[in-house]
Amino acid sequence: MHAGFSQNLIIAGLGALIVSCAGVPAQKMVPTSGYGPNPTLPKPTSTLIPTVNVAEATGWQKGDMPTPAKGLRVTAFATGLDHPRWLHVLPNGDVLVAETNAPAKHDDGFSLRKLFMNQAMKRAGAATISANRITLLRDTNGDGVADVRRIFVEGLNSPFGMTLSKGKLYVAETDALVAFPYSNGQTRITAPPEKIVDLPAGDINHHWTKDVIASPDGRKLYVTVGSNSNAGENGIAAEKNRAAPSLRWIGLAAAPGFSRPGCATRTGSPGIPKPVSFGSP
Repeated sequence: MHAGFSQNLIIAGLGALIVSCAGVPAQKMVPTSGYGPNPTLPKPTSTLIPTVNVAEATGWQKGDMPTPAKGLRVTAFATGLDHPRWLHVLPNGDVLVAETNAPAKHDDGFSLRKLFMNQAMKRAGAATISANRITLLRDTNGDGVADVRRIFVEGLNSPFGMTLSKGKLYVAETDALVAFPYSNGQTRITAPPEKIVDLPAGDINHHWTKDVIASPDGRKLYVTVGSNSNAGENGIAAEKNRAAPSLRWIGLAAAPGFSRPGCATRTGSPGIPKPVSFGSP
């Protein structure tokens, strides 16, 4: 029997089980009863199959746009990007886009959990191979549409956050903070990356996105690092250099210019579950 056929039988059987459980009546509550200093909370409901509502990713149809407030106009600045996740605007107005996704997982064989997780990720539009690049977009005539598009830097490892400080562009990959020399108006980086510091990753790497910002004086960088779980389900040992059981951000302190010989790391604000990004330090 083929593995794919067996998996389809499993899905069909579990689907029937889910349908059979769908008749369980939900608790009815007045919406406002869950607010205030003494909220009325519903009792926990235990089911064999947990309820997971995943929104299906659907792109804008051609010509469709969000409806803005009066006096405003919405245009598509750029289209056709490969799973864009994060933006950074450079001083000259160029927009950097991280086209990225989670790194490939270590294949530890078939499991029902992995099967359903993959199906949910596909439905959400997140089951794509990471492009591992940063693309530059430039609007030269101010019409709200990028008419210049260049691959700015490629060959990265699931890049996410970006920040510019003292002539260097810092990029937070999933497993390291790296830096590139940058000149104003530059449209392509060919220099090899300079590794500033390794970041927690590993085989699980549950919350893989890392963001980075610089302090106003350029002497410190701050990096977000997510936990290796949602609620410590992978064990506290898996949260080493992250948090227990949630996560943390890491502050990086260095000498002027942030050269590697003067680099030191320090942990702060542990216990933040999913710190995707933050504002000025």
